[in-house]
Amino acid sequence: MALDPQLLEILACPDTHHAPLDYDPQAQTLTCTECHRIFEVRDDVPVLLLDEARPGRQS
Repeated sequence: MALDPQLLEILACPDTHHAPLDYDPQAQTLTCTECHRIFEVRDDVPVLLLDEARPGRQS
């Protein structure tokens, strides 16, 4: 099951900038468009905890 498109529209990075997130359905991850942290999606539930996020690519 994929994440609901309406949910994806309102999800944002939990850091102070609250930037939108890009969803990768194959990797089951959400990536912040600003800080590039990578958040896991486990059992179709986004885990938006800063302590559990992985660092992403830096621009």
